[in-house]
Amino acid sequence: MKLGFACKYLDADFKQPFPFKATTRTRFLSLKQEEQSALLYQLATNNLNHLLATFNALATQPDALRMMRIGSDLLPLFTVPEASRLYQELLPDLAPLFTACGEVAKANNIRLSFHPGQYSVLASDNPLVVERALEDVEYHALCAVMLGYGRAFQDFKINIHMNGKQGFAGFQAAFGKLSEEARRMLTVENDEISCSLDDVLQAAELCPVVLDIHHHWVKENEFITPDDARIERIKASWRGVRPVLHYSISQEGLIPETGFPDQLTLGIGKSKLRAHSDFYFNDTLNNWALSFADFDIMCEVKMKNIARDRLWQHGMLQKNT
Repeated sequence: MKLGFACKYLDADFKQPFPFKATTRTRFLSLKQEEQSALLYQLATNNLNHLLATFNALATQPDALRMMRIGSDLLPLFTVPEASRLYQELLPDLAPLFTACGEVAKANNIRLSFHPGQYSVLASDNPLVVERALEDVEYHALCAVMLGYGRAFQDFKINIHMNGKQGFAGFQAAFGKLSEEARRMLTVENDEISCSLDDVLQAAELCPVVLDIHHHWVKENEFITPDDARIERIKASWRGVRPVLHYSISQEGLIPETGFPDQLTLGIGKSKLRAHSDFYFNDTLNNWALSFADFDIMCEVKMKNIARDRLWQHGMLQKNT
């Protein structure tokens, strides 16, 4: 089992040694074209160099900790039309850095993913929203391809939600418009508001299903278990690739530090329960998450790799006692 973290790598002082840099659309558009190009190149090279440094740091850690989600701002403002045109000229110069990052990740068995933002809604009933979502997914696919992925089914994970008024039918229609590389990498996740696990399992023939166990609890007030019949359907959707689940818990102070919380007795609204904690402070829930032995786990928690490391240490301790 691998345990991953999302986007920001923290050192022992909870600082980011390798931060990505970004800019605003307003600032970018206020510049002359030559200045725009220079700014994008500066930001992209910073981010790629820091991604490489992050991979090199992960390469020194146990194999079980070599998993991460790359931030979507790797190439800032890429989907802004004025920036997209400039990036087409910059990509050949950025290619060696992409290649170097991909080579380090592959050589050290680092499992990678992207997670386009909440506004990438392939199942929207607004055609313009779907068009922008397709562009966003293709941007992430382009970055993965430049890293050397997208060549085999699920050699890289691009995960989205299936929310949107068109539901599975809309998702299916949009999926068919994606590039072959994007279709190889796309996964779909249940959420805590609109699309249940049963809803997203409709997409299992199209792409792998990512199980978010916290989302499932928030939506259904159910702690799904590894022997649930739906788990086998999720695993089958990965077609032989090791599946991924997402694990988070509600914020400190909202749920007990031990035991399985029951929403009926907590008296707290779902909007508050959905927010992520800093650390994994409830070992009952930690043992539950780690019981999904056939899955890798993406740790969605505010203290990133530090909280992930503590979860791994807890699991090792439990295993050895």
